[in-house]
Order: sequence, then structure tokens, then C-alpha cells
Amino acid sequence: MSQPAYPFPISIIAALDRRRAIGCEGKLLFWLPNDLKRFKALTTGHTVLMGRKTFESLPKGALPNRRNIVLSARPDAAFPGAETYRSLEEALSHCHPGEQVYVIGGASLYRQALPLATELCLTEIDAEAPRADTYFPPVDPGVWTEKSRDARPSDEKHPCSYAFVDYVRR
Repeated sequence: MSQPAYPFPISIIAALDRRRAIGCEGKLLFWLPNDLKRFKALTTGHTVLMGRKTFESLPKGALPNRRNIVLSARPDAAFPGAETYRSLEEALSHCHPGEQVYVIGGASLYRQALPLATELCLTEIDAEAPRADTYFPPVDPGVWTEKSRDARPSDEKHPCSYAFVDYVRR
């Protein structure tokens, strides 16, 4: 499958459990401080693209030191500190060559963006959340190859082991 060419990289960033679960009732499944630090380190200074529900789940609204883009089908929708577009294609048409775009959720945006992405920055959590209602799409090994894996054990701040895994398109 050939990938549409954009003059900038599109990365997907997500934390998922063993079943690919990513959320429940608009909240993260696990509180992993190192995952949050990695998210901030990767996305700061870049563009974050998200759906309306993901934006509304952010505790302090728009993420600082990043260009925030929110997708919403509502033409009158306004999200303080963010640009709003009606579709992924429209949002991407407003991005610039050399810009780094991170798709940060939710599930339907992940599904739409997966065929366009050049990289996946996943935190694979070695556990199953007791409750989940939102899932990450399957990662096809025929399309994606693992570039790096940084496994971390559980500790006093991290209730389960996890790995930062980056994939690139074959």
C-alpha cells in the first residue's frame, strides 16, 4: 500500500495495553509519569492533532508550546488555544513543509491517520486495564517495522512494566 506524500512527517503517539485499549470514559487507563514525560519531550515545539473529545479531556486545555489542532464536525466549534478544522485532510492541508505533526487521539482519528503516518511512537503497557471502551487500531507487521524498543520495569511510580516502541513504515 503506497502512502500519500505529505511534505512533513506524521507520527502517531499513543499508550496502549495488551489488548490495544487506550482509554475509558475519556480518561487514560494508566498513570505512567515516564510516558507523560516522553509525550511532552516528543511533542513540545511541534504540532499536535486531536479530535474534539481528546481536546476536552485535557485537564488544562490546549497543550502549551505546541500548535494545537482540533478536528470537529461542528462548524461553530471553538477550542481556546487551538485551530479547528472539519476533517483530517483539511487540517493537514494547513500544515507546512518540514512541520512535525503528532496525532494524539482519539480512536477514530488514529484509524483515519494510520494510513498516512510515517511513524508510530507507542507505549506498550504490559497489563490489561480492568475497564476500557476505546481501542487503538491493529498495527499490521506487513506495513510497520519496529525501529526501537526501550523496555522499562514496574517501580514505585509505575504500577506495571511497559516499553517505548517506535515503528516506521516499511
